[in-house]
Amino acid sequence: MTNENLAFAPIADDAAAVPAGAFLDEMMARVGVDGLAAAFASPGLLARIDQHAAAVREMLLGAGRGVDGDGLAAYARSVVAGAVRVGRPIPQPGAAPATTTEWLGAGWPLLRLVAVCMMAEAADIL
Repeated sequence: MTNENLAFAPIADDAAAVPAGAFLDEMMARVGVDGLAAAFASPGLLARIDQHAAAVREMLLGAGRGVDGDGLAAYARSVVAGAVRVGRPIPQPGAAPATTTEWLGAGWPLLRLVAVCMMAEAADIL
């Protein structure tokens, strides 16, 4: 796969080599800021993001991982890898859905990553 096809090419060719904090910062820039702004403007979207966050927490704890920077980054990496594998890479910063309506129609990977960002922000990881 060429560098241009990787969802995280601006950080590194191998996203797994990127430190957890830097990876989560990149997620916040790509989807978190816009997704959270939309969620805070829409109770329905916020409820969906909260449900995703609960599922992420449950998965991490069920896998024996911490709900910390390393656990959240590892989970986010798996979501990004899956999205890339099916041809739906995560948007570059500034290219995420722009309106609350667009966020309401966003796919599972984007909503899951916004939930990860919300969790990281709430835990003072970001």
